[in-house]
Amino acid sequence: MENTVQVNVTVADRIYPLRVSESEKEEVLDAVKLVNEKVREYQRLYDGKDKQDYLAMVLLLFAVEHMRNAKKIIIEDSSFDTKLAELEQILSQP
Repeated sequence: MENTVQVNVTVADRIYPLRVSESEKEEVLDAVKLVNEKVREYQRLYDGKDKQDYLAMVLLLFAVEHMRNAKKIIIEDSSFDTKLAELEQILSQP
């Protein structure tokens, strides 16, 4: 099992202690940076909201992006399978 490290991250001005594997540490820190950037962006766009509102908006944005990416992967996978089958058919012809 990989070694884990303790990381204290700050998301929307709140500190969260996390235990992550060493290989995940940079990804987690990059994700925290992205979340905080999006929170600041929404604070500029929508003045007067609560931090919880901004976090919910960021969560919704990331969920929609995740769903789009998942659909895109499925479409690309099926397209790849079709192309591979066509190539196999061409290669199997004498």
